[in-house]
Amino acid sequence: MDYSVKGRDIYVSEPDLDLDETLDCGQAFRWKKTDSNYDCTYEGNFLNEHLRVSQIKKGEFIFHDTSENDFISKWINYFDFETDYTELKKLFSEDGTLSKACAFAGGIRLLRQDSWECLISFIISQNNNIPRIKGIIDRLCGHYGGSFPDVNQLSGEDADSLGYLRSGFRAKYIADAASRVSRGETDLSAIAEMPIDQARTELKKILGVGPKVAECVLLFGMHRTEAFPVDVWIKRVLAEYYPDGFPEFARENAGIAQQYLFHYIRNLG
Repeated sequence: MDYSVKGRDIYVSEPDLDLDETLDCGQAFRWKKTDSNYDCTYEGNFLNEHLRVSQIKKGEFIFHDTSENDFISKWINYFDFETDYTELKKLFSEDGTLSKACAFAGGIRLLRQDSWECLISFIISQNNNIPRIKGIIDRLCGHYGGSFPDVNQLSGEDADSLGYLRSGFRAKYIADAASRVSRGETDLSAIAEMPIDQARTELKKILGVGPKVAECVLLFGMHRTEAFPVDVWIKRVLAEYYPDGFPEFARENAGIAQQYLFHYIRNLG
């Protein structure tokens, strides 16, 4: 990744990023596509820091109205710019199916999200579609003045007081997660450092957090790239292409490989 500063804009060159593939693929839910004169423009938030970013053309981007300090301290990490995805895709391409998946959606990057926001977001995501997930999260942030509530704020809620979210059965799960984290019963920072199986067990102690949500939190909120969320699409991939198991050489970064496979198989129909 290379960048240059022009006034309050940061111009970025990164061949392994596509905004549509990365920001609208179901790994984060606070990004919205807006009208612009560029290929595409998104506005969104990370830790309640707002960003407008445009794709000028393939591999070329503008991070609008952003200081160099903010770009270095926040956005380089968030977009995982210090990871060489060209090398990762080269590694994955030792496998025929992964090679096709990487060629199909080579601009996907793993966003390094906040573990607390990620936990609540993926609790909301259960048995839900992306527009509805975004709507619930918009209502949650709107209730707290446009910001994603921190643990202390949300720990004062219960299933009834969260009725404004219109999130159904998920409200009691949100309340349980907030209660556990605020009491220190669930320590997200500690979980992020645990051996992966222990981390999975700890996350699943939260009401409503099953295997898929736990894997998503580990992958997207804690950057545990060995985590491997499995939904109906990935079950299909595993059954059809990997009946003898996922390739051993890719398991260290199986979660990133999963993102390419998910996008590929879902668009094959």
